[in-house]
Amino acid sequence: MFVSRRTLLAVVLATVLAPHPVDAQTPVKVVASFSILTDMVKNVGGEHVEVTSLVGPDGDAHVYQPTPADARAIATAQVLIVNGFGFEGWMDRLVKVAAFKGVRVVATQGVTSHTMTEIEGGKKTKVTDPHAWQDLQRGMVYVRNVVEGLAKADPARASLYRANGDAYLAKLRELDAWIVTELSAVPKEKRQVITSHDAFAYFGRRYGVSFKAPVGFSTESEPSAKDVAALITQIQRQKIRAIFIENMSDPRLLQQLASEGGAAVGGTLYADALSAPDGPAATYIDMFRHNVRQLVPAMRQN
Repeated sequence: MFVSRRTLLAVVLATVLAPHPVDAQTPVKVVASFSILTDMVKNVGGEHVEVTSLVGPDGDAHVYQPTPADARAIATAQVLIVNGFGFEGWMDRLVKVAAFKGVRVVATQGVTSHTMTEIEGGKKTKVTDPHAWQDLQRGMVYVRNVVEGLAKADPARASLYRANGDAYLAKLRELDAWIVTELSAVPKEKRQVITSHDAFAYFGRRYGVSFKAPVGFSTESEPSAKDVAALITQIQRQKIRAIFIENMSDPRLLQQLASEGGAAVGGTLYADALSAPDGPAATYIDMFRHNVRQLVPAMRQN
């Protein structure tokens, strides 16, 4: 039977782009949008997953520019895990280009979101704050969604993913309790922190800390002179000493705020990305431990 070149090409493309069934001996190919999700996947999947992170350690997902390699990774993945809540504004276009056919997991599914006010073009608008992983109780919902996504893509190992997930969730519950204890030891009126951008609202609500930032939830935002002046006044009036840059942010604005407010930058917090493997926040759990250990002594000086 004669097969035209066009028909043959269509068959080849369909084979390449179609989701491949999971073999019991082969790791599941997973793409996660950024490093925090990648770490969650590793904890749930272990050696049974091969995970690629689009935005790696110390990367800024707000301003990330996808590459052809990203599209290729998604095209051959069996599972794609994203944060949602508008965090990856570039993701839908990338998925369309890659013609992804596998299991798509939105980690924030079932998470109650907070809204915040953004100023764009001089106008105030309500937006969804995407940084829900900064509240460990919400982060546990992320983990459950990862578990179910892997189980759906690889039902033969579903019980293993659920067992790993349960063990990981136990560690997160223990960590959550430790954070509550550590921060409760700081007087409430001293729990005030200045950071690079507004990424810690979920953390603040969960653990009773007031965070202020010169820019909004996205690092693409530009602060107004009025907002900067108001923060400097607040730093001076309340004698705030807990001032931190973030690992994926330009430190110059915070350095200006600290200098003009008569304070000093206290160190680095990890918000939207983990550190490199040899850094202080190489895992989701390490990120919280590092941040709390930075925050507590600094807030005591307020």
